[in-house]
Formats: sequence, structure tokens, C-alpha cells
Amino acid sequence: MKISEVREIPTSELQEKLYALKENLFELRRKKAVGALEHGEEVTRVRKDIARVLLVLRERELAGK
Repeated sequence: MKISEVREIPTSELQEKLYALKENLFELRRKKAVGALEHGEEVTRVRKDIARVLLVLRERELAGK
């Protein structure tokens, strides 16, 4: 997901997306711990997506003040 795509999403949907991404990251880490994860780069992708969402949420918070 690109940052430009994230900026187009409304804040309420971003918060829901953040929750879903965090759940997904938890599941990926669990799979990695037991050796069932085939593609380790998925963890990195999800972590970067979480960072992008948090960045946009913070930008909007600061713009609102």
C-alpha cells in the first residue's frame, strides 16, 4: 500500500485498518515462531503498512490542532 493510497482513506477507516493490520502482524509473528510462515517478508510489509497508517493519523492530528 502506498502512502498516497493511505492519505485518501477517511480517518475512521484508517483506525479500523490499523486494528486489522495489528491483528495480521500478530498472526504472522505467531506463524513465524512455530515455523509455519513461508514468506518472511510479509512481516516487514505489514510493519511498514502500520507505520504508514500511523504517520497519516499523526499528520491529521497535528493538522487539526
